[in-house]
Amino acid sequence: MTVPDMDEPVVSPSAVEADHKEEHLGSSAFITDIVIGMSDGLTVPFALAAGLSGAVHSNAVVITAGIAEIVAGSIAMGLGGYLAGKTEQEHYQSELEREYDEVENLPDVEKGEIKLIFEEYGLNEATQVIIADELAKDKNKWVDFMMKYELGLERPDANRARNSAATIGISYIIGGLIPLTAYFFTGTPIEGLAISAILTVICLFVFGFFKSRVTGQPPVAGALKVTLIGVIAATAAFLIAKTVNNLV
Repeated sequence: MTVPDMDEPVVSPSAVEADHKEEHLGSSAFITDIVIGMSDGLTVPFALAAGLSGAVHSNAVVITAGIAEIVAGSIAMGLGGYLAGKTEQEHYQSELEREYDEVENLPDVEKGEIKLIFEEYGLNEATQVIIADELAKDKNKWVDFMMKYELGLERPDANRARNSAATIGISYIIGGLIPLTAYFFTGTPIEGLAISAILTVICLFVFGFFKSRVTGQPPVAGALKVTLIGVIAATAAFLIAKTVNNLV
């Protein structure tokens, strides 16, 4: 029999639990909206400005078209976020009403579905019956359980649609102004494009790095992927505009 060393500190389970900190993503919806708005805001106006730089000779034209695109793009993206949020709320409400109707009119069927859920976790039939009967005592908790574990639906935030629209729209504007800024301080579109490209590539890389880090992806690989997409889009727009301009 081994006698523990009395000089060694004894670590209680509660102390271990206190030291253990799980790191999880706090607000994935908010971060997703920022990613959607910022990535499109950096890429689309940059590609537009690059395309115009190959076809026009005035920074004023690039700036005017860029601002118009940012305004239209932010509204369109924000509206898309709002409609997506509303659709999520309406879908949840529709399924919620259906689930209440089923537990009211088909309780045995719904209890059977509870048993199937716990059967997948290896619980025996007797335990399944106990859990199903206990859940059935409170209709609201019963429905909430079915929404989460049968349908995989979480109750959406009541302000989700509004917040999503604002976050996506503002992120798009911020992202879009970055590549356009260079044209305010240069004499020709080509000069503006050179500085804009440097600024945008740096921002795309930094944005891609932190986006990947926050979402648990490889940061460098994610940064390179986001940067490459933006560069390809801008290069394609520039070459197409240049070609069309030469043909005309």
